[in-house]
Amino acid sequence: MTNMTNLTDHGIGLVVLDMAGTTVADGGLVEQAFSRAAERLGVEPGSADHEKKLDYVRATMGESKITVFRALFGDEETAQRGNAAFETAYAELVDGGRCAPLPGAAETIGRLRADGRTVVLTTGFSRTTQDAILDALGWRDIADLTLCPADAGRGRPYPDLVLAALLRTGAADDVREIAVAGDTSYDMLCGRRSGAALVAGVLTGAHDEAALREAGATHVLASVADLPDALAGLTAATGAGRQR
Repeated sequence: MTNMTNLTDHGIGLVVLDMAGTTVADGGLVEQAFSRAAERLGVEPGSADHEKKLDYVRATMGESKITVFRALFGDEETAQRGNAAFETAYAELVDGGRCAPLPGAAETIGRLRADGRTVVLTTGFSRTTQDAILDALGWRDIADLTLCPADAGRGRPYPDLVLAALLRTGAADDVREIAVAGDTSYDMLCGRRSGAALVAGVLTGAHDEAALREAGATHVLASVADLPDALAGLTAATGAGRQR
């Protein structure tokens, strides 16, 4: 249960949302793009090495992709080649029409902004890949700001993306006026380390409820469409607590 005494009187002013798996349907695109990139680096599809590396990709969903390639392939030159190949493969899949918003995601973002909250979309992808997704969906203006790891310093599980969203927008006076939502353990760790009051895991992406809660989720939601109601409940509970 969330500790309501940690919330300020101003409520949630900044909402930081992940993209793939949270607001955007992944549909296995990350795994497919990784497989194409790994093959270009000499990893045989279907081999034990391929499966081992793919398991690592699944476990670290949400992390900066260049960081993943560094962990898997060791030297920087190979990691950079792998990451570039991944970006190319992912862009090809997106350009092929393999990218769609999750049900209710656009409406949720609109509702949050209509309620006076600032919405920032974040990703573990590079800016090139993030922009390809935004363009494919027609989402260039859907949020107040979009951020990738290069914009913040470090990617998830570090708190940099959330803190950069706060510093860039000035939408909250306190980290306890921030809500974070994502579909991976790394999203939850990022949110908790940033000090956000609400860190919601959604069940539309990579990780299940047990993994999300173990990583520190304060709430687990069926989808991001449930987030406005969760925020309303949080605000109501905080108000009730102050009246006692």
